[in-house]
Order: sequence, then C-alpha cells, then structure tokens
Amino acid sequence: MSIIIKDLHAKIGDTEILKGLNLEIPKGEVHAIMGPNGAGKSTLSKIIAGHEDYEVTSGSIEMDGEDVLEMEVDERSRAGIFLAFQYPMEIPGVSNANFIRAALSSRLPEGQEIDAVAYYKDLYAKMDSLNMDRKFTGRAVNEGFSGGEKKRNEILQMMMLDPKYAILDETDSGLDIDALKIVSEGVNMLRSPERGFLVITHYQRLLNYIKPDVVHVLADGQIVKTGGPELALELEEKGYDHLQPAAV
Repeated sequence: MSIIIKDLHAKIGDTEILKGLNLEIPKGEVHAIMGPNGAGKSTLSKIIAGHEDYEVTSGSIEMDGEDVLEMEVDERSRAGIFLAFQYPMEIPGVSNANFIRAALSSRLPEGQEIDAVAYYKDLYAKMDSLNMDRKFTGRAVNEGFSGGEKKRNEILQMMMLDPKYAILDETDSGLDIDALKIVSEGVNMLRSPERGFLVITHYQRLLNYIKPDVVHVLADGQIVKTGGPELALELEEKGYDHLQPAAV
C-alpha cells in the first residue's frame, strides 16, 4: 500500500512547475525530498493535499489504489492524507481543542459523537509528549504563537488525526534546535508500518533527527536522483548544481 505518483505535470497560472514527476511513498517508510528553491517541493505537497491554486495538467496520484485527484480536499483528509504546512495559518476565534475535535468528529459515522473525557485524556497525553502547555487547548489556533509553537501544534494535529500518510512541508523552517528536536520526536513516535511519511526539507539537520529510509532530489519539477540517507550528506557537501535535470 502506498501513494504512487506517475508522470505528474502541474502548473500555477501559466507557469509549469512539475514536469513529469514520479514518486512512490510506501507505508512504513519515511521518504525525504530535498532540492533548491523553486524546484517544486512545496507545490508537490499542496497538489497531493488538493490546493485549488494548482492545476494538474497530466499524470496521476493514487493512494492505496484510489484516485486522489478525483477527491475533494476534505475527502483526501478523511481518506488519510495529512499536510503539515510550512507556514501554518492562524484561525482567530477557534480554540485548538475545538478545532481538533471538529476534525475528528467529521470522520465519524453520522450520529456518532466523540467521548469528551477520552478525547481530552488523549489530547493532554499527546501535548505532554510535545512539551506543550495544556493552556494551549483554549487558545485560538496558532494565533500569537511563535514559529516553534505553530510547528508543534501541527504535529499535535497530526498525532490526533492519525493519518495513513503524513506530508511535512519544511516543518523545520524557523525552528531553533530545541524545538526541532521536540517536533522530530513527535514525528518519530508516529513512525509505523501502517503510515508513510514524505518529509520536505532544505537542510540535512532535520534528517539527523528524522532518519529517512529514502532521499530524493527534486530539481526543475522532476526527481533527478534517489538514494539512501547518505545522499543528504552528499547534498550538504556538494549542493544541488551537479544534479540539475540537464546533467542527469
């Protein structure tokens, strides 16, 4: 079981960004994508999640045999796709606890309700594992949060929603070393044979804490090289210029 992306072409406006991308993310594995600015890394994550600004012009995305491109955004989420944003949005007036509870409720059969006591017990346990103050349950989603607090909140949402496939779009962006370690520990706690991860990052440092099974290099809208964790070290040393599509 996996997410399989075949010959994916996509654009925003008149600008083509993905130019025949192929990728498979099996359950039980952590795949990292690295690449220069403008290569299409964040575009890929948003297209998988269903962002309306991007148009897929050809190619396919399947998740466990289902056609992802035929699903609405909420259907993709309920099917098991989770996206942790590079820049999480603030949602004034909606508390963290109510936001996560509403997301979980939307996945239940009609007429079924969440047990409040069990919900808060689970929520608090996961917050404790992320070193999050329990007062954050009553605060509006990401409003007034620091960069590190927003990223922890994204990981908390992921832990509560328990997705089949988690996509982390530069979750390490803006984090100091302590916050990076805590966020990484949260991700590592969720590693499972029943869950696949796609970790998008510029930097090797995140992969010191979240050990990938496979590393891909994305350049000019295509995967141009795939290897093991040692590939990230090679990129740290040599950069990306020698891996541009024209040189492959």
